[in-house]
Amino acid sequence: MPNSVYKIIELVGSSPKSWEQAAQNAITLASKSLRDLRIAEVCQMDMHINDGKIESYRVKLKVSFKYEG
Repeated sequence: MPNSVYKIIELVGSSPKSWEQAAQNAITLASKSLRDLRIAEVCQMDMHINDGKIESYRVKLKVSFKYEG
C-alpha cells in the first residue's frame, strides 16, 4: 500500500439488542456512502437505561477508509 492515505472518522451506532448489533448498524449505514472501509476500532461502549432496564446499546467506533482526494 505505498502512497496510500486513510481518513478516520467517528461513528456511533445503537441497537436494542446488543453492542455487536450496534456496531454492525453503524458499519452497514456508513458503507452505503463511504467506499473502501478498512478498520473499525471500538472506542467506547455504553447503554441507555430506563426504569432499571436496558433500552439500547451504543458503540462509538473509529472507522478508517481510503482517502481519494
